[in-house]
Amino acid sequence: MPDELFNLDILDGSPPCSSFSMAGSREDDWGKEKKFREGQADQILDTLFFDFIDLAKRLQPKIVIAENVKGLLLGEAKGYVNRILLAFDKAGYYVRYDLLDASKMGVPQRRERVFFSAIRKDLYRGEFDDMFQSDPRLKLEFDERKVLFSEIFQPGIDDRPASKGRMFEYWKLRQPGDESFADCVVRFEDDESVRRCFGNKFVHIDETPCTMTSNSDCMYLSDEYRKPNKSESCSIGSFPQDYDFGKEQYSYIIGMSVPPLMTARVANEVWSQWIENTK
Repeated sequence: MPDELFNLDILDGSPPCSSFSMAGSREDDWGKEKKFREGQADQILDTLFFDFIDLAKRLQPKIVIAENVKGLLLGEAKGYVNRILLAFDKAGYYVRYDLLDASKMGVPQRRERVFFSAIRKDLYRGEFDDMFQSDPRLKLEFDERKVLFSEIFQPGIDDRPASKGRMFEYWKLRQPGDESFADCVVRFEDDESVRRCFGNKFVHIDETPCTMTSNSDCMYLSDEYRKPNKSESCSIGSFPQDYDFGKEQYSYIIGMSVPPLMTARVANEVWSQWIENTK
């Protein structure tokens, strides 16, 4: 392998595993391959993580960081995690994984994600957390002040008006403490057995916003009947205010992405603890 391939410092990515997503998943679906249509091609997404590891094996960067959904740590998905760990080992890396929350890193969003942090075996000089496994020691503890929606709120600015149909009727029945429109549906129908619209979350002014997904209907402000505008959405996702989303809807791109600030905080800690401390 050419020596120049060993000059890459960090390879990071977020290979999707849609079968284990908490958004719209059913427990009996987990572990099964799902097709995703993007453009004109059908793609199997749940193998992309291993394609990503194969790329790391070819490029041999010093460090590899991969982010994925919290659902990887639940139920049958744990078997998938073991396959990931084995693939990293065969690629020549020590690897560990941590469940992290973006809201503890200064991101105004409650977004829990699993981060796999791997270091090339010939570079690691530290200790291992488990004497029987290759889990390189790494301390990823973040406890920054949580950013409330009130700090990024722009009252009256609505660049993505919501339809004033049935959802508006639900919204008018909101009460303090409601997490989603499901609570409003019960009041609207006057029937405790009618439960729907769990995915339509409220953004409360005095709380940190929930996870922003690619579904533009996932978030509604509780103080104004609208969705987060572009500026608020960029802040929720820690995107630059002048970011060029091209022809895509900004809510889709932000919802599909790992908050850049979250990735930066993890990468800085991994680099400082594994590389700088061992020079």
